[in-house]
Amino acid sequence: MFEQITILGTGLLGASLAMAIKERGISQRTVVWSRSAGTRDRCRQADWCDLVCPEAKDAVAGSDLVVICAPVKAIVPLLNTIATSLEENVLVTDVGSTKQNICLNAEPILKANQTFIGSHPMAGSEQSGMLHAHAKLFESAACILTPTPGVPSEKTTRLHNFWEAMGMITHEMSPQQHDEIVAHISHLPHLLATTLCNSLAKKSPSWATLAGGGLRDTTRIAAGDPVLWQQILSDNRDAVLLALQGFEEELAIIRNILGAEEDCALEDALDTGKSYRDKLRS
Repeated sequence: MFEQITILGTGLLGASLAMAIKERGISQRTVVWSRSAGTRDRCRQADWCDLVCPEAKDAVAGSDLVVICAPVKAIVPLLNTIATSLEENVLVTDVGSTKQNICLNAEPILKANQTFIGSHPMAGSEQSGMLHAHAKLFESAACILTPTPGVPSEKTTRLHNFWEAMGMITHEMSPQQHDEIVAHISHLPHLLATTLCNSLAKKSPSWATLAGGGLRDTTRIAAGDPVLWQQILSDNRDAVLLALQGFEEELAIIRNILGAEEDCALEDALDTGKSYRDKLRS
């Protein structure tokens, strides 16, 4: 599909992407860069990349696809760093968990014949780093593309084809709609898991020894990297605040039902929750 792909950042997503590209034969050549010298050394020992560069601007030379796999606050500065080294007609995308600010600031950096389209593969994990990467990470997961007005349709189609070649199910929407949706289905759940853990942390430490699978399942995502999640939540602050408001209203309904001893209404609420959960893909 591509002669050369550059991946900037080889954490969980970046390294998994390089592995999948190699396994599926999507690029003739894969070039990677990492900010960490130690990570670059580990990449040189891997069979899923062809070249490791110490500088990001050198890594993008000759590539027709560049994927920025960096924390959300680092994506636009990194794009600024590589801008003068990008090829003509290059397609640039990212894997950030927010899109509105990234897309707004990324587009003006590129030349007229270069294209930036935001991507968000919904395939992360509470684990982070290259050591947890694997080629199957993206299979059957959703990937949201956020092209802005004026982006050539053939470039968007090419990016759809790329993520689908990874085994993903692609969707397309505006950056604004993306941020509203993920605030509810991704960012809010993380805050809820964190808040539950924070609340329980104030109780006796012995309580944790009694917990079963239910608590572990409910709080799994709270184990995510706090630095990465602080950036995600602050970058999508307004949409997350609206999501929190909606949840607080729903929680108040449940509290009132329970306090009023309305057992039938409580069962209905539990049934509604079960029905939604049963529809989620496992």
